[in-house]
Amino acid sequence: MSLVINIYYTGEGDNALEFAREMISSGIVDRVREEEGNLGYNYFIPMDDENTVLLVDKWKNKEALDIHHKSSMMDEIAKLRNKYKLSMRVEMFTEVEK
Repeated sequence: MSLVINIYYTGEGDNALEFAREMISSGIVDRVREEEGNLGYNYFIPMDDENTVLLVDKWKNKEALDIHHKSSMMDEIAKLRNKYKLSMRVEMFTEVEK
């Protein structure tokens, strides 16, 4: 059973969008996508909230997610989040396989 995590990054003005752009341009997104067990890592912009960017993060299992959370990339992501002064709201779902 895979896990789907929705992370809503919210800040002032274009800060959330600039954060997502820097995550991509710095190569962090590609590195996360290359991690064992990562099934998806994609940003979306909610149509009704211009100050928020949604990250849909998908993992094969909790073990893979736990390994990612212990990686040095988490420090890099936290530094960028602080740089852009973003708050986060997190939702986690278990994907049911048919």
